[in-house]
Amino acid sequence: MIGQREMKLDDYWAILRRRMWVILVPAILGPIVAVAITFFLHEQYKSTTLVLVEDQKVPDSIAHSVVTDDLNVRLSSMQEQILSRTRLQPIIEKFGLFKGDVNKLPMEDLVDRLRTAIEVTPVRAMSGTRPGGLPGFYINVTLDNARTAQQVCAEITSMFTAQNLKDREANAQGTTSFIQSRLDEAQKDLNDKDAKLATFKAQHIGQLPTETDQNINILNGLNTQLDGVNQAISRAQTEKALFNSMLTQALATASSSQSKGGDPDVLQKQMDDLRNQLAVAQSKYTDDHPDVKSLKVRIADLQKKIDSGETATADKPQDNPASATTASSAAADKPGDKPEKSTKPALPETPQVQQLRQQIFLADQTIKAKSKEQAEVLQKIHTYEARIQMTPAVEEQYKVLSRDYNTSVENYNDLLKKLNDAQMSKGLESRQLGETFDVMDPANLPERPSFPNRWIFAGGGLAAGLALGFGMALIFEMGDKAIRTDRDVEALLGLRTLAMVPVVGEESGSAASASRTVKLKKRPKPQQQPVGA
Repeated sequence: MIGQREMKLDDYWAILRRRMWVILVPAILGPIVAVAITFFLHEQYKSTTLVLVEDQKVPDSIAHSVVTDDLNVRLSSMQEQILSRTRLQPIIEKFGLFKGDVNKLPMEDLVDRLRTAIEVTPVRAMSGTRPGGLPGFYINVTLDNARTAQQVCAEITSMFTAQNLKDREANAQGTTSFIQSRLDEAQKDLNDKDAKLATFKAQHIGQLPTETDQNINILNGLNTQLDGVNQAISRAQTEKALFNSMLTQALATASSSQSKGGDPDVLQKQMDDLRNQLAVAQSKYTDDHPDVKSLKVRIADLQKKIDSGETATADKPQDNPASATTASSAAADKPGDKPEKSTKPALPETPQVQQLRQQIFLADQTIKAKSKEQAEVLQKIHTYEARIQMTPAVEEQYKVLSRDYNTSVENYNDLLKKLNDAQMSKGLESRQLGETFDVMDPANLPERPSFPNRWIFAGGGLAAGLALGFGMALIFEMGDKAIRTDRDVEALLGLRTLAMVPVVGEESGSAASASRTVKLKKRPKPQQQPVGA
């Protein structure tokens, strides 16, 4: 009566009791049939190995690895390379896999079958480890022969470890070669920039911005030197003029003394001239200067002559005839003047006149030397002034060349540092001190097949038998029209049950007390008459 009314727990329990054998028979036969099927299936053996990822053995603070790819990505790439046809076909031929199907199936199908039999599973990382870290991975190979599965698993594992070393060494070598080529280009560029800068410095020596302060200091020193030279020339010219005046007066005094004798007016005039010369000399020199002392001695001698009334007498001529000159020769000291011819006899020169002539000669030599030095200093001043004026224009070009040169130097130094790091990383990989794959558990020899698992098949058969039994019980109940309870009567007739008639018979026990099962066809519900009809 399923579907005629709402079912309760008691109803389901009653159905279970009625259909017990319908459910139990498939549930018992299911596992038996499933286990029996396993004896007709090919056994498969799974060999497993564990590969751990060993971190770099040298601290990163000492040597950095150039291989920075994520390990999961590299492992996926290695898996695709190792499971390719070019790598799996030699394994099939080496170990003689799938002998029964070699002549029946193409090699592509056999490679796909072996690829399906190989499984790479990453090890689950523990919480708290570095992000993206992969502690290791499992390699599982499932084949129909235990020994062959072990050998193939070991072969695949060795291929993974060798491929990892090869990839890391190739990566380090490629990085080193690339940086080396860039470093060679940077060195060539640096040499070109260095040559250009050196040529520019040689062409503009003394005009560079770095030499501006030095040029200014030298120019200031030259200006100071020029002032000193100018003062020396002016002082020599003043001395020469003073000595010429003194010589003229001395010659005039000697000539007057010879012609007129000791005229007091003449002596007084000489005294005035000497005092004037002394005043001029004292304004320029100190009292210890030889010229000042000489003038004071002459003034004192002349004063004695004036006081004693003696006449001036000519001094004796000097032994050296080269020092004797005429009074007219004094006038020939000036350039361009020609000495006047005189029929007068040459006057003997006094030591004072000779000393004056010597001092005039020294003054001329000083003027010539200082004038030459003045010209040299002026030439140097013009040179350094021109350098300073050219500095702004040269500075712009120098800045461009210096900036390019400094950029090349920084680029070269940066590449040199990177090359050193890459070479250290290459050394790590060649010595296997970088990240490596270590086989923790070698490929095992399976002792029992991994497929088919009879316990799993038995469980599956049991589940299938139970499902089949319950399905059959449901079908039987759907087709059962028996009325067993008052609720079945109410659901079928639509009327309330007033009483149940017990079964009267010779049965004893529960069967005697149970109500008789009555199979009736469903009757339609009576129509109610309206009130007042």
